[in-house]
Amino acid sequence: MENNNKKIWFRRKTYGFGWTPVSWQGWVFLFVWILVFLSLFSKIDHEGGKNILFMVVMVVILLYVSYKKGESPRWQWGKRNKGTDDKKID
Repeated sequence: MENNNKKIWFRRKTYGFGWTPVSWQGWVFLFVWILVFLSLFSKIDHEGGKNILFMVVMVVILLYVSYKKGESPRWQWGKRNKGTDDKKID
C-alpha cells in the first residue's frame, strides 16, 4: 500500500517515461550513483564479460531506487491533469 504522505525523491518526466530528481536526497543518490559507476567502470577489465553484468546491476539499482522513492511510472505527453490516478500498480 502506498503512503500518500511520503516525500518523493524523483518525479515523473513531463514527456516520455522516466524520472528526474526533485529533492536533495534524489540529487545526492544520483550523484553518488554516477561516481560509483564511473569509478568502478574505470577499474574493470574491458576485455571480459564482467562489464555487461556490472552495467546491468548498476542500472537495476538505479531503477529500483527511482521506483521506490519516486512517483509511479507511466508514459506522459505533457503536464498532468488534476484528478489523475497516481497509484502504483503492484
